[in-house]
Amino acid sequence: MKSKVTAIIPARYASSRLPGKPLLELGGKAMILHVIDRAKQVSAIQRVIVATDDERIFAAVTDAGEEVWMTSSTHQTGTDRLAEVAAQLDSDIIVNIQGDEPFIPASTIEAALTPLLEDYTIFMATTCEPIEMVDDVLNPNVVKVVTDQAGFALYFSRQPIPYPRAEVLAHGSLVAALQAQPELLALYAKHTGMYVYRREFLLRFAALAPTVLERIEALEQLRALTHGYRIRVVTTAHRSIGVDTPDDLEKARKLLSW
Repeated sequence: MKSKVTAIIPARYASSRLPGKPLLELGGKAMILHVIDRAKQVSAIQRVIVATDDERIFAAVTDAGEEVWMTSSTHQTGTDRLAEVAAQLDSDIIVNIQGDEPFIPASTIEAALTPLLEDYTIFMATTCEPIEMVDDVLNPNVVKVVTDQAGFALYFSRQPIPYPRAEVLAHGSLVAALQAQPELLALYAKHTGMYVYRREFLLRFAALAPTVLERIEALEQLRALTHGYRIRVVTTAHRSIGVDTPDDLEKARKLLSW
């Protein structure tokens, strides 16, 4: 039987680095509307819902003729907001698409969705992409992921993982090792933060107690690993282009003008 798939896009107005970013204009249209358009390009997704606690976002999405739900303002995470909506749906699979990814390709969404469509033993999947710059390996805002041979996550971290011990000893530091041996960059993968869940698992996951690893790394997905759940990680061909800062916004506007 065909799975019922719903995409939910959590959208908050508040942002320390770029306030109001879901409504910032790109090519004459609010960013959140671009994300909706991308989700609608995926044939397996039957429904797209924006989940927000802000009346301005609610109004903008409604005025565009798209579906939006008002959710609680007390949620601590996007997963909590996602779960509030998912609890009221009869969907089998929930796709969590970030509201600041206006260029996310349909192929990336499909890549994350495919494992759950093809294997009923998989409850949660996400995506990653190759890291090509030394600065990204060192940047704590670029989350790194390592996987096992079957493509399931072993760990996520803001720190450089894995650690090439012999090469660092030979060159004196990780930076020197990466600069001297750029092929080492192939060891690193950036977690791109798009998730797909079975609905029942999402509700279970949102109800789990936060864990020490989750708190110290500030990475919610570590809650699933710490509680013993597996996360399938799919490597995607396209690079993610998130909009988190004013510089990102200008780059995004330039991309749309080309």
